[in-house]
Amino acid sequence: MIYLDYNATTPCDPRVVEAMLPFFREHFGNPSSLHRFGQEARQMVEKARSVIARSIGARDEEIVFTSGGTESNNLAIRGVAQALRKKGNHLVTSSIEHHAVLNVFRALEKEGFAVTYLPVDREGLVHPEDLKKALRPETILVSIMHANNETGVIEPVEELSRVVREHGAVFHTDAVQTVGKIPVRVDDLGVDLLSASAHKFYGPKGVGFLYIRKGTRLVPQILGGHHERGRRAGTENVPGIVGMAKALEIAQDEMHEEARRVGALRDRLEEELQARIPDIVIVSRGASRLYNTSLVLVEYVEGESLLLNLDFEGICVSSGSACTSSSLEPSHVLLACGYPHALAHGSIRFSLGKWTTEEEISRVVAVFPGIVEKLRAISPFGKAR
Repeated sequence: MIYLDYNATTPCDPRVVEAMLPFFREHFGNPSSLHRFGQEARQMVEKARSVIARSIGARDEEIVFTSGGTESNNLAIRGVAQALRKKGNHLVTSSIEHHAVLNVFRALEKEGFAVTYLPVDREGLVHPEDLKKALRPETILVSIMHANNETGVIEPVEELSRVVREHGAVFHTDAVQTVGKIPVRVDDLGVDLLSASAHKFYGPKGVGFLYIRKGTRLVPQILGGHHERGRRAGTENVPGIVGMAKALEIAQDEMHEEARRVGALRDRLEEELQARIPDIVIVSRGASRLYNTSLVLVEYVEGESLLLNLDFEGICVSSGSACTSSSLEPSHVLLACGYPHALAHGSIRFSLGKWTTEEEISRVVAVFPGIVEKLRAISPFGKAR
């Protein structure tokens, strides 16, 4: 089997699993307990917090552990909106956000907040000028993703956050696809809140973190005890937190070499597919993208058929976001970029990772053109080519 869906999730690095195992068996204490077992666990949680904080240029106390990117986004967006509601009720996001962000804003609209959804250009970029026009005196929060999970496009967060800072609002970024892949420093980005998830950088599922800049007001969304300095109740997932810190440590050490190696494989994949298959589009090829991501649109073919035929050949890819892959609707990201419905339906996302090989790319290049030709011959979407 060939796995090319690393943006959906990554295999756990064996070194991460090894680091986690003692915290299922020997060091299993509750970090809130005062006895030795509890204090051993507390020490490891705080050590992990320091590792993660250092990796993004934050202070230890600015890191809150969560169950993953979705919870981090909910805590950031709902938490700030509720905390600052007396100051204003206007929120801003983009039209290409992950559903873990978009659906939070849609829920807040039902609670009386006004939300502006910023457009993007053909490459999928949010423009600072559009953000400036959208801001109002009552704007309290802006949330723009760091990089898109489908196209891989990296948004100009530094410029966007500068606009928000000048306005006096709070800025959040969903950095689930960038932390562990490219350098992420919160002061360089100028963000007040940043979400991340361990399973995107070879750590375990079910654990993530939210960076909260000191002084940022936020209402907790999970109530209970006084865990995480009162910002997120619930016993900390010690094995997961230890694994996340280890995964991020490894990612930092190997980042530049992985970017070079995987980026070369991605470029080769795109060049060969473009040369062998007529009427395809490599989305956002001219934009600054994550080095591992390629979104390919195939005219006259439906993306789910491509996915299933590739899977039959032992090649695992996605037709977009993992959270919406079972939907028959075309990608909201592609529609926001201005692609027509018929073309947006023919999307396949290849996302490469640390165990992707030259041989695997050769196999995809050998198999994919034949699949496209076969499906176009029976396609209801247009003239077969």
